Amino acid sequence: MKKDVIVTGGAGFIGANIVSALKGKGLNIHIFDNFSTGNKNNLNLNEVNLYKIDLKDDFRKWPKINASTFYHFAANADVRGGLYNHEIDLNENLLVTKNCCDYAINNKIKNFVFASSATVYGEPDIYPTSEECIFNQTSLYGASKISCEAFIQAYSNYGYFKSTIFRFVSWIGKGYSHGVIYDFVEKLLKDQNSLEILGNGKQIKSYLDVRDGVRGVLDISELHNQKSCVFNLGHDETMNVIKLADIVCDEMNLEKVEYKFTGGSRGWIGDSPFVHLDTKRAKEYGWFPKIKIEDGIRETVRYLMFNKSRRFR
Repeated sequence: MKKDVIVTGGAGFIGANIVSALKGKGLNIHIFDNFSTGNKNNLNLNEVNLYKIDLKDDFRKWPKINASTFYHFAANADVRGGLYNHEIDLNENLLVTKNCCDYAINNKIKNFVFASSATVYGEPDIYPTSEECIFNQTSLYGASKISCEAFIQAYSNYGYFKSTIFRFVSWIGKGYSHGVIYDFVEKLLKDQNSLEILGNGKQIKSYLDVRDGVRGVLDISELHNQKSCVFNLGHDETMNVIKLADIVCDEMNLEKVEYKFTGGSRGWIGDSPFVHLDTKRAKEYGWFPKIKIEDGIRETVRYLMFNKSRRFR
């Protein structure tokens, strides 16, 4: 008999890739999504059970499913927006996560997997940054994610479920729907001669191909046996934004593009100018990134260009 699993945000970029991998394991998949950013085109609708749900609504009204694992990947996707909307990260991240935890408890789901973020580290003093680093929050998005983690850990220590929390760097690859590569491709499709780059372009980031990320999420969450554990998932490599822009332009066969910088060491208030996570803990479980950042960027550009009629309007 097939096991049932639930994926929130399963129609989104990361969620749909998680769903595809879970389907390969022969599981019966139930997706909870409000389609604010997710897209049914990311899914094979014949292979999943799809429910349009606003996760802020009363969890007791959600479909009752006897699932083995709850993968919570739904969230506000805009890290920058909290500067102007002080409610969205509280509502879409923290309150939704509490609802998901209570649903899991109410339905006796014993495994809870959560997508957190490297934003919880703010601007740390130690690189690569390990899971034990002290947090100094620089965005409401990061504050909401670390608050979500705290709620999940508390429920785990109450004995309700085992939890696995993953702190992600930026993911790239098939299904990519927002972020710096998306922004660059969209701008260059409108103007092939110039490209606006937020900040000074010297921001150093780590990017992870979605295939590497999904493999880590599924393997590590099954292997560890602690009540609750946090894992960084990122790349050993880093890259500055100017180099990323160079690769995007090259992959789009554009030459002599003029870069126009908005200035400053950050792309926006709350942006971290350096993101590089220590992944030793994940590697103890046999995980490591296989796909080079440059290869992942090029494949992401090709995906966006192939789907440009649907994604860029």
